[in-house]
Amino acid sequence: MTLTFTDPAPLSHAELEEGTAFAPRFDAAGLVTVVTTEAGTNEVLMLAHMNAEALSLTLETGVAHYWSRSRGKIWKKGETSSELQQVVELRIDCDQDAIVLVVNQTGRGAACHTGRKSCFYRRAVVSNGTVALEDRGLPKLFDPKDVYGH
Repeated sequence: MTLTFTDPAPLSHAELEEGTAFAPRFDAAGLVTVVTTEAGTNEVLMLAHMNAEALSLTLETGVAHYWSRSRGKIWKKGETSSELQQVVELRIDCDQDAIVLVVNQTGRGAACHTGRKSCFYRRAVVSNGTVALEDRGLPKLFDPKDVYGH
């Protein structure tokens, strides 16, 4: 069963921002941006996208599903790595064009395909007019070569 969502087009500004209708505003590619955070710590784990089917599957199953832009298909997070994301809460922003997904990260605790807890394992550092990336020190919780074979 695929859930249906309210069409945002006929909604007034007030209905969209203050009402109870769940009316995600998908972009021209049919996607909505999703920031996934860890329940309890609020650490940002990853950024991804959902189409209507992925959003419906996420709400129906309680397990995060995304749209893989690179593969052009639905992606059940953790299907290959066993690092499933159990949904605790799904929040939508004021104008309903972005989602925050609060999850319990299962498995070894790695949300990133590099084997780390978070995809945001590096930070930008400016030194002498040059910007470089610096590792935040998040350890690899699994070896991607063992899991994905590449």
